[in-house]
Amino acid sequence: MVQVLPQGRLVYGMQLPVQAQSTLFAEGWEAAAGPADLVAVARAADRAGFAYVACCEHVAIPRRLAGPMGTVWYDPVATLSYLAAVTERVRLLSHVAVVGLRHPLLGAKQYATVDRLSGGRLILGVGAGHVREEFEAVGVDFARRGAVLDEAIDALKAALGPEEFPEFKGERFAFAGLGQAPRPVQVPRPPVWVGGSSPAAVRRAAVRGDGWLPQGDRREQLPAQIAKVRRLREEAGVAEPIEIGTIAEPVYVGNPGWDVGRRTLVGAPERIAASLREYAAMGVQQVQVRFRSRDRAELVEQVTAFGAEVGPLLNA
Repeated sequence: MVQVLPQGRLVYGMQLPVQAQSTLFAEGWEAAAGPADLVAVARAADRAGFAYVACCEHVAIPRRLAGPMGTVWYDPVATLSYLAAVTERVRLLSHVAVVGLRHPLLGAKQYATVDRLSGGRLILGVGAGHVREEFEAVGVDFARRGAVLDEAIDALKAALGPEEFPEFKGERFAFAGLGQAPRPVQVPRPPVWVGGSSPAAVRRAAVRGDGWLPQGDRREQLPAQIAKVRRLREEAGVAEPIEIGTIAEPVYVGNPGWDVGRRTLVGAPERIAASLREYAAMGVQQVQVRFRSRDRAELVEQVTAFGAEVGPLLNA
């Protein structure tokens, strides 16, 4: 297993704007935004001490879902590689890559290259996916996507490991005697964080993940879920600790002066930090924050203020 977060501390990361534009969470200004906005926000997060910036994956959205989901979903490999060149420290997380849509050797080639180009900053976040038509379009059995993902994770771990000629043999995927370079910078391999909160996803994270990325768990649900992850991990005989994450409520540092929604954490830095420290008390090690904003400038201001004023209080 691979651990990359500082032990005993609560760190923070963010899903990038622009690259995923579901109407369920994207701000209005993102529709007209583009690469320059992505770069500005990623650089702000890099300067502000964020542990990671994240990019999600959908290959193609069917018409039946295009209303709520939109069709703007940047490719995570291309996007994270692009941002690797304009950032220096912040890690680059796929949250999440639907790795079961492609052969593990293809995925390993792509993500090993991201890790090499970024100087060893990749975190490979993986998930099962939920859009049937995407799987059907590329010839993958949607009903078996969980089993495919389980084997794909195992194969990716082998392919992203230290061996130039990795070997793996499973029910669906097998390879040997095939060299891949460049190798990842991270040794023994980049970390694999598993996303999802269904029973299957929680078990997958517990047994196969270096980290867990919950999806949709409310605060009151997290302690039981975390306990379940640790119990399943122990039962599977995995001795290494798992890095636990969460997605926090939306955040606005200071007085917004506009309607940011009743669930948004607003106000003074200490108030926001105190709320987020409650996650650490549950066993969470990294919290993903999403800021409310009306334009790029306001988002950059929020990212900067969080890093300068809230971040230092998370471990006070």
